[in-house]
Amino acid sequence: MLSTGISAVIAIAVIGIGLFYIVNPRAITPSFGLPLPDTGPNTTWWLRLKGVRDLTMGLLVIASVVWGSAHETGALLIIAAAIPTGDMLTILAARGSAAKALGIHGLTAAVMIMSGLTALTAGIYL
Repeated sequence: MLSTGISAVIAIAVIGIGLFYIVNPRAITPSFGLPLPDTGPNTTWWLRLKGVRDLTMGLLVIASVVWGSAHETGALLIIAAAIPTGDMLTILAARGSAAKALGIHGLTAAVMIMSGLTALTAGIYL
């Protein structure tokens, strides 16, 4: 049950972040670890794309927890950890906030990978 709970918490958090990015992207973007991009007529729409990505990923994890197997959810979490890992590396490469890159994105990726490996190796939700 531990893997199920962790997977659900990750999914719900990512859905919440995604919804926040869709509804009010300028308010949440500073928490990402990079400064707000230059303003322009399409900036807010570009920021909302992250919200769509996060919302979709969270829904996929929830669907896998509800209707898939532990192996499927584990594999999905490990593969999906590429997203926060990529975010972390992008922020570090851009010399953004290392604390946010590692503390938010790096930690998220690590938890996703650990939970995914637990589900894969156990074959059942613990």
